[in-house]
Amino acid sequence: MNRMDGAVLEAEGITKRFANQTALDAVNFSLRRGEVHALLGENGAGKSTLIKILTGAYIPDGGVIRLDGAPVSFTTPMQAQSLGIGTVYQEVNLLPNMTVMENLFIGRQPTRFGLIDRNTMARAARDILARYGLDIDVRAELSTFSVAIQQIVAIARAVELSGKVLILDEPTASLDRYEVEKLFEIIRNLRADGLAIVFITHFLDQVFELSDRVTVLRNGKLIGTEPIANLDRTQLVRMMLGKDLVFPHHDVAGEEAEVGETLMSFRDFGLAGKVRPFTLDIHKGEVIGVAGLLGSGRTEMARLMFGVDQADSGTLSIDGKTAYVGSPRDAVELGFGFCPEDRKIDGIFGDLSVRENIVIAMQARLGWFRALNRDEQLEIAGNFIEALDIRTASAELPVKLLSGGNQQKVILARWLATDPRFLILDEPTRGIDVGAHAEIVRMITRLREDGLALVVISSELDEIVSYSSRVIVMRDRAMVAELHGADITPSVIVRTIAELPIGEPA
Repeated sequence: MNRMDGAVLEAEGITKRFANQTALDAVNFSLRRGEVHALLGENGAGKSTLIKILTGAYIPDGGVIRLDGAPVSFTTPMQAQSLGIGTVYQEVNLLPNMTVMENLFIGRQPTRFGLIDRNTMARAARDILARYGLDIDVRAELSTFSVAIQQIVAIARAVELSGKVLILDEPTASLDRYEVEKLFEIIRNLRADGLAIVFITHFLDQVFELSDRVTVLRNGKLIGTEPIANLDRTQLVRMMLGKDLVFPHHDVAGEEAEVGETLMSFRDFGLAGKVRPFTLDIHKGEVIGVAGLLGSGRTEMARLMFGVDQADSGTLSIDGKTAYVGSPRDAVELGFGFCPEDRKIDGIFGDLSVRENIVIAMQARLGWFRALNRDEQLEIAGNFIEALDIRTASAELPVKLLSGGNQQKVILARWLATDPRFLILDEPTRGIDVGAHAEIVRMITRLREDGLALVVISSELDEIVSYSSRVIVMRDRAMVAELHGADITPSVIVRTIAELPIGEPA
């Protein structure tokens, strides 16, 4: 990688491995003074790993980092910060029970006669925040202010401490439209002052509004770095998803398929700040695929349907009768099942056995006054181990010792054991081997044919096309399209995600 004029930070050939997994594979990245550089990619792309290397949280296994042209080596975030690199995360990493001025000056408080000079600190804090358009009580606790103001305080602190590079990790995720505009005004001013800014986000409209250049990572590899002026939305989506807009023909699973009667109806169902109100009917014997970029609201919609988060607007009816899902317990009692996106954190109980993982939801639905005895548990678990071809030496083996694909099948078995009416699958084939992937896709098709209603979220467009009766497209936390029949193709899905008319040429 040739050094570019004005580059303040350069990373060349950055490689990072965790056990047998390569998280970053010889990635190059450069950041110029006075630019906003968007860093994009789906889950597992390597964005977080790269940022942690650039800020000293991780030590790379290969490659070199240069700051102002000189090689540097960070072993702690404090070292990176002392050399000019500051970071502000989506979850503000300040101390809410301390005052605004204490957060701005922690570790470097002005003193007088050996004591903290609070009056001087207050004046300095007010002067700093005035540059960001804030006129607030700096002696008040940070927790008394909105997330947007806390975000600005965090940015002000990072700039004061670093002054060369500012990394913003999902800074707009919890902000409303007015707050985003205010933050963007601040970022533009910092750019005009010569600060080099890395902007990580999942909102493509914000990328085009704010960024000068964009770098896309996918599966730990550099896909490309381009001036934003050289890209349109379709090209950027294509870089992120790894999908061209020309695909071989696929048979649409639900094009002519008949579906059963309406099972449930969501009407203006939503949660402020998470998912904009949506209306959706779900029928027996159909798979509704959900497509969209990471951060589009796909998982948030699934969590809302299952009661993990509670809707603050709209209604749900099941079999024509009003229903309420205020918690996952309510959802289970109504016959819902949910396989979450992160199976290791939210799905499996790693230290419990395969048997215990399979029967736990069924036991919860039966109630603890109808406890399944060990023989019943073994019979249920054995049936599903055989039916789903779960590769395990024993039903008593801790589930954490199974492969990813077999763990995913254990979670599916857990919900199928409850004889559900409605099943939500969030990225059911992510991170599993080819054989298990094919088995799960066949299982989804088989469950649909057996009359089960499913909502399946997937980033694999070819996969989602193969089994979906309809495809919902999410963008910017809203349901923006519902595709049917011949429109269920990867190319149409990509165009819809990119907000292009279906018939418009790429």
